[in-house]
Amino acid sequence: MAAIGFIRLEPYDGKLSRTVLRGGKDSNALLLPDYASVEMLYHPEYAGCPMAVGGDPEARHGIILTANYIAKKKGVKTGQALWQAKIACSDLVIVPPRMDLYLKFSSMLREIYGEYTNLVEPYGCDEAWLDVTDSTVLKGGGRKIAEEISRRVKRELGITVSIGISWNKIFAKLGSDYKKPDGITAFTKENYKELLWRLPAADLLYVGRSTRNTLNRYGIKTIGELALSDPKFLERLLGKMGLVLYTFANGWDESPVSPQGYEAPVKSIGNSTTTPRDLENNLDVQIVLMALAESVAARLRKHGFKCKVVSISIRDNGLYSFSRQKKLERPTDITNEIMKAANELFREHYNWQHPIRSLGVRAESLVLSDIPIQFNLFVSEEQREKQEKMDQAVDDIRRRFGYFSVQKAFMYQDKALASLDAQSSHTVHPIGYFNGR
Repeated sequence: MAAIGFIRLEPYDGKLSRTVLRGGKDSNALLLPDYASVEMLYHPEYAGCPMAVGGDPEARHGIILTANYIAKKKGVKTGQALWQAKIACSDLVIVPPRMDLYLKFSSMLREIYGEYTNLVEPYGCDEAWLDVTDSTVLKGGGRKIAEEISRRVKRELGITVSIGISWNKIFAKLGSDYKKPDGITAFTKENYKELLWRLPAADLLYVGRSTRNTLNRYGIKTIGELALSDPKFLERLLGKMGLVLYTFANGWDESPVSPQGYEAPVKSIGNSTTTPRDLENNLDVQIVLMALAESVAARLRKHGFKCKVVSISIRDNGLYSFSRQKKLERPTDITNEIMKAANELFREHYNWQHPIRSLGVRAESLVLSDIPIQFNLFVSEEQREKQEKMDQAVDDIRRRFGYFSVQKAFMYQDKALASLDAQSSHTVHPIGYFNGR
């Protein structure tokens, strides 16, 4: 029987707690570190305290990204505004997110997972499915593999994981939530109706608040009640998603665990800024776009990614905003290529009806940097290689001596804009369940 596992990094509250593995007919597991558990590892002084990872506590528009179990028990929820979380838990400690650190732990986790299977499918930035079916002959069954991974993560990384095991991805994910922290749960074809069908329907993947409320109005409150509902009724009620949820609840999902291949564990890395003053001409925009492009490209190189799509976002001083994207001829992490694409998008789509207040640059459709590339006869590979080496040299200088130790000359045509430190803030978007499907 195949084994699917789902692994989740869990909030750390002073004890080791971390991943979820799910197994069954196929073995899927979701990987990547939970922000709270990693932060607790680096802040032992917060042991036993309610702690959350969120935006700048001084910025009231920031939100909670994740929280440890102590904070969750006091009413702190993911997605809450910081001020709401403080009302729920007055002694809440909020730390800013450090995506570089989380991606570093993700990379280390992937190395561990890779010793058991090449079928590793990320789900967001702190979870993953593993299909260890072909490894069970050498490594043992799904539970034995889950226990070994759990021990290794504790010993080698100092964090814990909760693991769900089942024959399909959806039940494996549910298993990762069943016993937390540091738990391992197996949903089999023999026990899933007894254990899983009594859980709230809201626990099922893609049953959000609106869908939950709709189901509740018709008396469908558990996964079992959803599984036993009339599929035609669910389709009328929720459209195609009704049939998807019906399939999920009955354990009929046959989605394979996608091989890791060259896909990155996140789908985009971006940076945006509200400028020190309104931008009034193309030169102003070029200076800010270059700072953002340098920032995003450096982050891609640091984590071994390249992008296949570049997008920009624009907001003028009338608060009108829009975004545009462009597919590149080949994946890149070269600063000038990202800058060129961003600048072309801007010139094609903005007509200067109003000065600009905010700009953003995002690298999307990420792949690993060692992906095979088809050479272009009309592009100088020698020149691209020189640009790559130059970017790497700039990265090294800034790492040793600071961001402003080296800059492009044209940036200094405006001292206020040139002083923009675009390295300090990045947004990383995770990969979802239906990504690529």
